[in-house]
Amino acid sequence: MRHFVPGVAVLLVGLAVMARGQNPPPAAAAAADTARAIDAPGAPLPPESASAAVTRFSFIAYGDTRGGLDGLEPQYDHRLVVESMIRTVASLANGPDPVRFVTWSGDAVVDGRVAQQWNVSFVGVVNRLIDATGLPFFPAPGNHDVAHTSTVTAPGRIAGLRNYFPAFRKLMPADGAPRRLAGYPTFAVAYGNTFVVLWDTSIADDTTQYNWIRGQLEGLDRRRYVNIVMVGHHPAFSSGYHGGAFVDSQTAVIRTRYMPLFRKHNVRLMLAGHEHLFEHWVERYQDAGGALHRLDQIVSGGGGAPLYGYNGEPDLREYIQQGAAEKVAVEHLVKPGLMPGDNPYHYVVVHVNGERISVEVRGVGIGSDFAPYRSRGVELTPPARHAP
Repeated sequence: MRHFVPGVAVLLVGLAVMARGQNPPPAAAAAADTARAIDAPGAPLPPESASAAVTRFSFIAYGDTRGGLDGLEPQYDHRLVVESMIRTVASLANGPDPVRFVTWSGDAVVDGRVAQQWNVSFVGVVNRLIDATGLPFFPAPGNHDVAHTSTVTAPGRIAGLRNYFPAFRKLMPADGAPRRLAGYPTFAVAYGNTFVVLWDTSIADDTTQYNWIRGQLEGLDRRRYVNIVMVGHHPAFSSGYHGGAFVDSQTAVIRTRYMPLFRKHNVRLMLAGHEHLFEHWVERYQDAGGALHRLDQIVSGGGGAPLYGYNGEPDLREYIQQGAAEKVAVEHLVKPGLMPGDNPYHYVVVHVNGERISVEVRGVGIGSDFAPYRSRGVELTPPARHAP
């Protein structure tokens, strides 16, 4: 017979509404303590200056790990994803591009305000990954982690961060470090020729965060950092439960405020979650000098949360019109399956080789043969340097 932890009955009342992204009943937000810290990596990244000569490596990206039994038991499907990652890390360890870190795009648990959900269901699973591989684990918060709030001072957000910060305190730069926005879960890491920003898309409209990200991008040595990667929870485009005709307020801000900034600084890759599926978007544009560029956005929310299906194409006519001066064009390179069962749990291996980036999607469990490109991977080939 299963023994229930005190207070679990309250959590179960809210599971049905929380499964699709709604707020839980108020009583479920109470927590007796805070989340415990996830283990520090055994092989942390070297100081930024020490890896300047590195041009070839890989990293893993995934997100959306929350489960229907958060607070009751460890996340089973998340654990399946982690075990596959461990095998992948081992298989690449002696090759030309070993895995150097893992990025995660948010939604640890159903309700980030409840410490019991972190401690029972999430922390141990991530510890398994870190302890088995030694790799750094770099997080970006999701809406479930910060109680679906979009303002910095919202009480629900503050309550969520009281667990988020302790859980990830060994995995982020210290508050006040040059690559950390003080008081925020927003930070950046630099390895080899690649610069990665992990940002809080739930507060996409926050000016302090925007100015910090802009300052980080403006201050980069682009002779070294030829690849810029943005990791956040909400995507700019999607076609799942949060996409199609529906547009999250955060998505609207990302499109109008951040995408022009990302084009200005030639961001190469955006990694997002929020949609519990896999899809790939390509934005092509032209700068003032006539050079052509490509910005890829990969939505990878297959870390263990309830899976979604295709919900229709977003209306991008206004977005395209706003980018007319840059000749912006958007292609939906890979669409998700129509039904949730068509979109397996998965993660993405990003291979960096100089300015060349390729991605490989690893399906998990019954989806182990997942081939979204008619194969598992594709190279993100830049277009010609100049328009004809």
